[in-house]
Amino acid sequence: MTPSITAIVLAGGPNDELSKRQTGAANKAFLQIAGIPLVTRVLEALRSSSMIDRIIVVAPHHTHAESALELADERRDDGTKIRDSLSSGLKGLDPDLPVLVSASDLPLLTPESIDDFVGRAYRANGELNYGCVEKSVHIAAYPNVPHTWVHLRDGTYCGGGFVVLRPRVFPLLEQLIERLGAARKSPLRLATLFGFSTLLRYATRRLRIADCERRAEELLGAPARAIISPYANTAVNVDRVSDIALAETLVNARTMR
Repeated sequence: MTPSITAIVLAGGPNDELSKRQTGAANKAFLQIAGIPLVTRVLEALRSSSMIDRIIVVAPHHTHAESALELADERRDDGTKIRDSLSSGLKGLDPDLPVLVSASDLPLLTPESIDDFVGRAYRANGELNYGCVEKSVHIAAYPNVPHTWVHLRDGTYCGGGFVVLRPRVFPLLEQLIERLGAARKSPLRLATLFGFSTLLRYATRRLRIADCERRAEELLGAPARAIISPYANTAVNVDRVSDIALAETLVNARTMR
């Protein structure tokens, strides 16, 4: 039986440096790439996915009537922080049923990459399933797209724009986010949080994905899994001003194929 789940698209946040480049863009999610808002591109891919049966978009209240969001089944207000927006999106959902959480700035997203990721997350069966892409896969598809890479014994990876989680894990995740936020300016506290042995194995490139999953599970108090996507488009996002022109080029190149 093919699973079908709810998708939450996080399209909140203030008018930032990127959205100020285009008149009328409420925030980065509403930035037009080749004439179509980023969030609309994500919604189109989700709507065409065989795995998604409901779409909730979390965005500033004043954007809810915009045509960019018309493919969403429900619109909810965003919050001051990402965790507030995620809380808004998860409210009222069955705590035991997996939910796909998607970024809103993925200009090259396809239904196939969504179907593949959701299927892998179901098979992994974690409470929290975090998407990533291996470097060689990404470079083969998009050699000019920059990323921050994590070097592990298994390979080199970047984070993707998807998470699949069961809503019941959110309170635990929220606590972990708070702990990370409190420790972010103190190397000693970060080392204590992650564990000196974990940091040492990472520094010497002996840390494996299984080690990361195990430590994340210890910190979270629930099973955590890394989902390695073979679709590089799940990790192509628009984070910097320079990414706007690059995204336009990539979208136009795909359209011409």
